[in-house]
Amino acid sequence: MKNSKTGIARVISAAGYSWAGIQSCYKTEAAFREELLLCLFLLPLALWLGETGIERALLVGSLMLILLMELCNSALESVVDRIGEEYHVLSGKAKDIGSAAVFLSILNAVVIWLLVLI
Repeated sequence: MKNSKTGIARVISAAGYSWAGIQSCYKTEAAFREELLLCLFLLPLALWLGETGIERALLVGSLMLILLMELCNSALESVVDRIGEEYHVLSGKAKDIGSAAVFLSILNAVVIWLLVLI
């Protein structure tokens, strides 16, 4: 069946699906809630401590990347869990790689904050 929505109606519909995804992740993923709380605390600090627009963009962008990676990791884990509950080496590998992406995004934020602020 072809999607009949086009233009602004499609964009509004897509935004609704995106918001539903964020809400679902917030309700079911403790790590997302913790990272969101940390980002909400650090966001005003980033805007205050950054001296130029570029510095502010780097500080805020590094925080956004953490949330983006956590959303992707949560989506990946949901798909893997949907496939089956039994352990499979590839399922474990996929989850580990998703977790590594989140870890690297956090490390990225720490490095950016240190380079900008020191």
